[in-house]
Amino acid sequence: MTKTNFIKIFTGNFIIVQRIVDELKKIDISPIVKDQTESARLAGFGGGIVPGFQQVFVHKDELDKAVYIVESINANLNA
Repeated sequence: MTKTNFIKIFTGNFIIVQRIVDELKKIDISPIVKDQTESARLAGFGGGIVPGFQQVFVHKDELDKAVYIVESINANLNA
């Protein structure tokens, strides 16, 4: 099993992911966005989690700041 320094902080639709990415970049965090459906499509395969859903990963050293951003965005969306 491989060890990674990146941790998944969010899974959701493209629009919310883009908002999270924009907010993270404002505080100098460079997230990794994984879209299994798009990757499968580009490779000529079908499948993926759910079409339109993406995952956001950040480096473990930036986890606290990143989680705060995600929680703030979720709170605003649920208000």
